[in-house]
Amino acid sequence: MADPTCREPPDGGWGWMVVLAGFLQSALVFGVIRSFGVFFMEFVGYFGELAGRVSWVTSIGIAVLQLGGPVSSALSTQYGARPVVMAGGLLSGLGMLLASFATSLTHLYLSIGLLSGLGWALVFTPSVASVAQYFAKRRTFATGLAVSGAGLASFAFSPLFQLLVDTYAWRGALLVVASISFNLVAAGALLRPLETEGNKASAPEAGWLWLPAFSSLCQPRLACHRPFLLFAAAFVLVDTGYYVPYVHLVPHARELGFDEYRAAFLLSSAAVADLCGRVAGGWLADRFAVRLVHSLILWTVLTGLSMVLLPLGQSYSLLMGLCICYGFCAGALVPLQFSGMAEIVGTGRIMEGIGLMQMMESAGSLVGAPLSGWLRDMTGDYTASFIVAGAFLLAGSLLLLALPNYFSCPMDSTTEEETMGDP
Repeated sequence: MADPTCREPPDGGWGWMVVLAGFLQSALVFGVIRSFGVFFMEFVGYFGELAGRVSWVTSIGIAVLQLGGPVSSALSTQYGARPVVMAGGLLSGLGMLLASFATSLTHLYLSIGLLSGLGWALVFTPSVASVAQYFAKRRTFATGLAVSGAGLASFAFSPLFQLLVDTYAWRGALLVVASISFNLVAAGALLRPLETEGNKASAPEAGWLWLPAFSSLCQPRLACHRPFLLFAAAFVLVDTGYYVPYVHLVPHARELGFDEYRAAFLLSSAAVADLCGRVAGGWLADRFAVRLVHSLILWTVLTGLSMVLLPLGQSYSLLMGLCICYGFCAGALVPLQFSGMAEIVGTGRIMEGIGLMQMMESAGSLVGAPLSGWLRDMTGDYTASFIVAGAFLLAGSLLLLALPNYFSCPMDSTTEEETMGDP
């Protein structure tokens, strides 16, 4: 078993338990987020609001998840990932619990959007960064396994949430979702600290406990690092469109005349494809001598194209095929995004890099679903919504072409840390 105090990534040992923790955490965070489209129609009907306003419930949660990335990375760097993730699990479950008593959309904005979103923020960044710290040679594959929990959970949660809504109504269903979310606390307990260069968690000293953690929120080297800024800006555009199908695919299918369970099964099928894509994308990236950023652009372009084509699925079989294509491509790009971050900023700064990138991405995530809902309200269907969402992903892939040395030799991983000093 790997020595938890070693400075070199052990590439195994307890690292596989950290991968398991990441798998559970991605399942209980993004699996829930992606399946929330089942509640969308319930909220629209109960509160009598337009799709654009209801879309803010999920968008605020995703935005807070990403906006809180630097906070969670700073806290984890100072106090360790384990207590931070466990606290996040408590908050995420508490937010869902309070949402079950909501009497207005504002209550949902505060409970699911703000409170659960903050809990997800404390869970997500430390979990992904912990996997990256435990692995070097198999980092992309390990990351792919860790984040694949979202695909498996989405497959199970979409029909499960629909069954819960039909059985207990949306309030009772949210109580069950809250109980599921509290399992994030147990998953966080698996994150054994691993001391690496640039990430030396230490016991907090008495006095101003919060000062050491939040002093790391200012990262001038990253904020002035041009490759990092280009990479993060590209994913601001990607995230503007990335989550749109998970919010509006079920309502789109319902408008086409499919019943609620067939509509939910579309989301489940996309989730299975997403699961396969995450594992396959990570495995292919580690197996073939291709730069991560090249593979990342390929999968981003394919994801954008499949999203643009979604409105063509007027029959159930064709829509199912397009959903599967979208799910696989969308899943394949995820492990490459986080492994690509390690290639750009180095493993010593991976916690800060992911946190700051997530904060920047929150701008895209915040406006994506509401923009899609507004387009639906203006046009009467979701055709323009999916086309615009796909266009954002294609624009993000074009921005990745501007990364330094994109058309030349691959980055030497042994000099990753040195690149930090040359913005």
